[in-house]
Amino acid sequence: MNLVNIAQYISGFLQNLGRAGLFLAAVLFRIVTPPYRFTPTIKQIYFMGARSLLAIVVCGIFVGMVVALQFYDTLVRFGSVALLGAAVGISLIRELGPMITALVIIGRVGSAVCAEISIMRNESQIDALECMAIDPLRYLMAPRVLAAIISAPILTAVFITVGIFGGYFVGVILFEVSPGSYFGGMYDAVLWGDIVMGATKSFIFGLIIIWTATVKGFYLHLDKSGVHGTEAVSKVTTDTVVLSLITVLFADYIVTSIIL
Repeated sequence: MNLVNIAQYISGFLQNLGRAGLFLAAVLFRIVTPPYRFTPTIKQIYFMGARSLLAIVVCGIFVGMVVALQFYDTLVRFGSVALLGAAVGISLIRELGPMITALVIIGRVGSAVCAEISIMRNESQIDALECMAIDPLRYLMAPRVLAAIISAPILTAVFITVGIFGGYFVGVILFEVSPGSYFGGMYDAVLWGDIVMGATKSFIFGLIIIWTATVKGFYLHLDKSGVHGTEAVSKVTTDTVVLSLITVLFADYIVTSIIL
């Protein structure tokens, strides 16, 4: 790769980043300015939140059980089994809850939203809205972005709650740890800052995922890969999943380093 190719790559990256930033700013502006459209937002909350609930509950139960099992095996060696509840609570609230919930949202919501928007762009439905003087950012994007940043923290809270009781099942029911020490240790160890960190991460992760999905689908026609039609939809959906995952992991490190 010569210097010309490197310069073109950097220029394209900065152009896409700037376009995405302006897109997000425009969508957020439409969210906070009238007219407000509550019905589409509620429908999107149902799609992103309620219909993801089963996957979140199942993942939360098994993740909580695995975390409790791993920590019990470690703590029993040092005679500190009473700290099991604290270890499970802190790990779920600070890290595992927001992160694994984000992974579920990426797989179920991010890919679906990107495919839906990109198909609309591919079939000129977005162009038709613009021809009818309907703002696609307000009509299509704003309800989805608002629904995602509302649904992600709620799903994270459900995941953490279910995960704690999954850890309770392993620690208290299977290994006969005292219920009082399990919840008492968690109550003493979990601080308000831990909850703030988990809530902040879930909000940021939800925004990143829906931002990536909508901007990728909306600007499908500007993709320079040379593919078209259904192949382009497939490609941009895959790119959304990969980019969302990488960006969420990067944001996880940044938020942790700032709040810690």
